Amino acid sequence: MHAIKQAIGTLLRDAYGIEAALSPLPGEHDLNLRLRADGSDYLLKLHAAGDDVELDMQMAVLDYLQSNAPELPLSRAIRTRQGAVSIPAEIDGPRTARLLTWLPGTIWAKSTVRGRHSAEALGRLLGQLDLHLQGFTHAGARRIYGWDIGRADMHLTHVAMIGDADKRASVHTILSHFTDNVLPRLQACPRQVIHNDANDYNVLLDEAGNVSGLLDFGDMVETFRVVEIAVAAAYALIGERDAVGTIAAVTGAYHDVNPLSETEAEMVFDLVRTRYAVSMCMAAKQIRDNPDNTYLLVSQEDVWRELQRLETENRSMAVARIRDACGFAAIPSAAGVVKWLERNAHDFVPIVRPSAERPKVAVLDFSVAGGNCWAGLAPGAAEASIDAILAKQQADFAIGLYGEDRAIYQGDAFETGTEGARRSVHLGIDIFVPAGEPVYAPFAGIVAFIHDDAVAFGFGPTVLLQHESDDGTVFWTLYGHLAREGVARLSVGQPIAKGEAFAAFGAASENGQWAPHLHFQIVTDHLGLGGRMHGVGVRDQWQVWRDVSPDPSVVLGLPVPASVIVARDKDFLVRERHRRIGRSLSIAYNPAPLKIVGGEGAWLIEEDGTRWLDMVNNVCQVGHCHPRVVAAAQKQIGHLNTNSRYLHDSLVEYARRLTAQFPDPLNVCFFVNSGSEANDLAIRLARAYTGNRDIITIDHAYHGHLSSLIDVSPYKFAGPGGEGQPAHVRVAEMPDLYRGRFRYGDAEAGNRYADSVKDQIEALAAHGRRPALFFSEGILGTGGQLPLPDNYLNQAFAFVREAGGLCLSDEVQVGFGRVGRHMWAHELQGVVPDIVTMGKPIGNGHPMAAVVTTEAIAASFANGMEYFNTFGGNPVSAEIGLAVLDVIRDERLTHHCRVIGDRLMDGARALAERHGLIGDVRGSGLFNGIELVRSRETLEPAAAELERLIAGMKSRHHILLSSEGPHHNVLKIKPPAPFSAEDCDRFLNALDEELTLIAKGG
Repeated sequence: MHAIKQAIGTLLRDAYGIEAALSPLPGEHDLNLRLRADGSDYLLKLHAAGDDVELDMQMAVLDYLQSNAPELPLSRAIRTRQGAVSIPAEIDGPRTARLLTWLPGTIWAKSTVRGRHSAEALGRLLGQLDLHLQGFTHAGARRIYGWDIGRADMHLTHVAMIGDADKRASVHTILSHFTDNVLPRLQACPRQVIHNDANDYNVLLDEAGNVSGLLDFGDMVETFRVVEIAVAAAYALIGERDAVGTIAAVTGAYHDVNPLSETEAEMVFDLVRTRYAVSMCMAAKQIRDNPDNTYLLVSQEDVWRELQRLETENRSMAVARIRDACGFAAIPSAAGVVKWLERNAHDFVPIVRPSAERPKVAVLDFSVAGGNCWAGLAPGAAEASIDAILAKQQADFAIGLYGEDRAIYQGDAFETGTEGARRSVHLGIDIFVPAGEPVYAPFAGIVAFIHDDAVAFGFGPTVLLQHESDDGTVFWTLYGHLAREGVARLSVGQPIAKGEAFAAFGAASENGQWAPHLHFQIVTDHLGLGGRMHGVGVRDQWQVWRDVSPDPSVVLGLPVPASVIVARDKDFLVRERHRRIGRSLSIAYNPAPLKIVGGEGAWLIEEDGTRWLDMVNNVCQVGHCHPRVVAAAQKQIGHLNTNSRYLHDSLVEYARRLTAQFPDPLNVCFFVNSGSEANDLAIRLARAYTGNRDIITIDHAYHGHLSSLIDVSPYKFAGPGGEGQPAHVRVAEMPDLYRGRFRYGDAEAGNRYADSVKDQIEALAAHGRRPALFFSEGILGTGGQLPLPDNYLNQAFAFVREAGGLCLSDEVQVGFGRVGRHMWAHELQGVVPDIVTMGKPIGNGHPMAAVVTTEAIAASFANGMEYFNTFGGNPVSAEIGLAVLDVIRDERLTHHCRVIGDRLMDGARALAERHGLIGDVRGSGLFNGIELVRSRETLEPAAAELERLIAGMKSRHHILLSSEGPHHNVLKIKPPAPFSAEDCDRFLNALDEELTLIAKGG
């Protein structure tokens, strides 16, 4: 070994000019060593003499990927002093030497932090890799290769070498299925060169479980692209709780970056099984050739164990889950079946008691959340309880809901092949009437399956009727818990007419020991189970089960809701948002988002009961779910909600109450549904009144998401994705007293900043134009919670009015008493605008907004074109608006905002004496900003420190905050007005702790 090390040392010095410490690594034929030189690690590979074409392929692909995909975490060739990627070497025989960069990480098989995110990361990496490999070809890849599962049929002749009869039979079945069913479909799939060996010893993970490297291109082959996924998934699932879920995670992530066809997605599961079968054949062949290699026997135990586990999975369900992971419909026919049912529902016959035209229905709660009072209840006792409910409500029958997560399903029958994935979510609707009552067919069909599930908590006698839609799509309706006598008269293939009483409700003694009821279910794919079809699904797989068995409410047409929304985990909700909602809608606190299900005062409540102090929600001005606001909404929506063309007392009263908050001449209201609508309408009003079109806005302002408002929002048009400043918009300098041109202590700062507005007016005049409207806020929100300098608005308004324009105060963020000293933020400047726009807090979370202006401006808008807003000023919104005004008045919230806001800012200023990171504390009432800087002299923004601060406040103190300002270094504070003195002190103490941690480097 000493001679070998000496030879390697000489090689490294002569060829690469380095001295390195050597550490041997495992290798079957090649010598592999980890090198440490000058603080860097390298991999030295000394290839034994052999297939020169294969070695050339490995070198060629790394060279190709270095040029075409340098961002991928792959080893890169280190060239010799002469520029060669490999050189011949005589070290323990003739060899070819290559020096490569070292990839950090722990091999997948030995990582203790791997999980679903690791599988997704692997899928993404392989998807990216294969995208780049589409342009790579090499003679070495065009080989007939035993490890190419696209050619797995060649191994049928090797099955006999497998000694164990069970293993032999399983492998033969899989390879026969591949040859007869999979391979013909593969022929239409894309082919290319793939890595082909992302096994659990060739993939590296970092400390967070993300993929940090992919090794060994020696098994590359030109084959079907989808084989890449199957090979990786076969190893990724080893030891994972949910084997199919892991396969789906790898496949879905691959598809996200390198889209697959539906055919490819459907074959992944079979190809994973095929990989295991090929591995067992290859091992058997190698053992025959080398019977003393006991390692081969041991390594195959993982393969056999995982193959047995996959064999317990329902293949149809596995394929559906993988389809779903790729964004395809889990069951392709499901949507068409539902549409057919919806189109024809008017012609269906009631399943039970058809003579009751509008039956009164009692709804039973069997959910886990409902207290689980039914679990363990004897059938007689349950039947008596249901009868009592029916009598009390004078109902014709009772129902149990579709989608309900239940705890009443006991026994092993509800377990699945995945540990912890118990079937508990109801796939049908239960209908409770006395035993013996007839069951009617809602539409024509034939008897497809009959099964007697004669076990406790089973379905009892069960029938599936087969139906066909207009386009020939076959589906089924399932009827469980029937009377045995009636089912005995049925036979498979028997036609059943629409409205025919073909079965009856079974008694507890024959229906699985349940209170008499019918389980009714739609089935789009019986998963090969036929009459043994499941009536309960897995909650974490609900999106798939919902396709398998859609909501049967469409068939029953009941006068009450018969289904519920199935609660899902955060990962799934994020996935669905990305698929079904525009990705431009961001998610707060990603990648650790919150699933909020309740609110109270200044607190938000997560689904697990965790309470979060909400310091960013100025929308719920009077507090989350304020009981007076909730009651007002509930009461009015129970009476009427319609448009404002009809007369209604609440609308007129609300307009009176709202305009009473303003001085004359602001006494005319327009009601809309959002702050954006309000500001858009304000532009129209200004243009109608002035005859001008140009708008003046303040730098970094934001006034709404409509096109007209993006145009006047530098925060948007000058930011990422923006199209730049429109020709009709002029931007005035932002009056920033902390880091602007004119700062604290300058008594003339307001007038000087107002001169920028004058400059914009003069620029317009130079082109013969005049302003229609000047947009302003009493405190600049997106500018960084900036209070305006004294006299700024007074002077700016004067300039604009002198030029024939109107002046607007946008109170969408800061209105309704938030600033503490006044109802409106513009009052801090002592001005009266021509137009005031309101939104967000006006309805305490209800979507409503308003524009208040003068009679003269409103009259100019009545130019013959009617203004109508369908929902603006509806009775429910009016009652909610009145309730918000009442609460602000009765709970003295304006004064409260002043007192608590002063307490907060005084406390933050005291902290600034100990924490140099705090550069400025500003605001009014409960609309505040704390600007963080690295230096109070240079004012270098401390954006990264603020990001850590916000994360720490969330994770360690359950306080929700966010950032603001052009440099993203202003801590934005705008909690609901009920934010208390105790809440304030909690925040200040937490802020002190987090700033201390940051100062210490934490």
